[in-house]
Amino acid sequence: MFHAKKKASTIIAQSPNQKRRTLLAAGSAALVAPLLGMGGYAWAQTARKRTPLSFAWNQTSFCLTPIAVAKETGIFEKNGLDVSLVNYSGSTDQLLEAIATGKSDAAVGMIYRWLKPLEAGFDVKVVAGLHGGCMRLSAYKPTGITRVEELRGKTIGVPDLGAPSTHFFKVFIHKRGIDPEKEVTWRVYPRDLLGLAAEKGEIQAIADTDPLLYKIERDSKAGFTELATNASGEYHGRTCCVVGVGGKLLRENRPTVAALTRSLVEAYDWTAGHIDESARIFLKYATNITFDELKELYATLNLHRHAIGADLRDEIVGYAKDFKELGVLKASTDPAKYADRVFEKVL
Repeated sequence: MFHAKKKASTIIAQSPNQKRRTLLAAGSAALVAPLLGMGGYAWAQTARKRTPLSFAWNQTSFCLTPIAVAKETGIFEKNGLDVSLVNYSGSTDQLLEAIATGKSDAAVGMIYRWLKPLEAGFDVKVVAGLHGGCMRLSAYKPTGITRVEELRGKTIGVPDLGAPSTHFFKVFIHKRGIDPEKEVTWRVYPRDLLGLAAEKGEIQAIADTDPLLYKIERDSKAGFTELATNASGEYHGRTCCVVGVGGKLLRENRPTVAALTRSLVEAYDWTAGHIDESARIFLKYATNITFDELKELYATLNLHRHAIGADLRDEIVGYAKDFKELGVLKASTDPAKYADRVFEKVL
């Protein structure tokens, strides 16, 4: 049995609450106006009715590019929201506490990290799944490992025993007949040392999120072999990053939660159809990554896959079953009742 570790987490560096910024250096008006499809009068009407909302995210996560898109292109505003983006770092179980206590109205995080703390009863509801495919398991190429089944008896490097990638790939390996506790060793390293640990032979594979693992592979001379992602096999089409909102906000202003969800779905679809423009927008938030690398990473995501309503509930049930079987959730937890408690349909 393994359990998620809690780490200190702080909300840092609030992004400027500014109005629509330039999407591209030239031609921004021509791009933004067709996107929004709104005349000046309609825009003015929407602006007067905008509802303030704080939204916490990790601005270095490339898979959250559509959130920056929604902010920069006016999608939030079009849906009647005045969104302040709040950057956070650290463990997202602490982020759940921030939402529950009203320090942030809503946030995005990985469902694999949220499953266990949500079991404790935070006043937070999951309202949408945004995309799939931002975590990977890769073997150091000199080891000759090319299949997940060859990891039996090997050591996998991870950034945290409670990390979403650790939880997910323990489940994934378990489903392929390997006991993730007895037949595989999970060794923690600082993220910037995972590549070096592989080169020194201390680990044979790495389980982590992108773009962090992508950068390790990019800088490796010997290279890595991708074994699986969180969209592989039976998990194809499932979402990983989800939106959580405070219960108080949901009870008092459900239309605002619906507007937020609608905005994010629209932004993800827009990003999928405007890769170049989206990469340019996100470059102002990203660090140590290029335009071309962002485009390459976007190709690994299922940006069109959004789980809302019954689809989201079913996915939560499935993940709860997996985590219960592996001992992360309590043996007494009923996956269906758990999903009904933590999920809310707003669209």
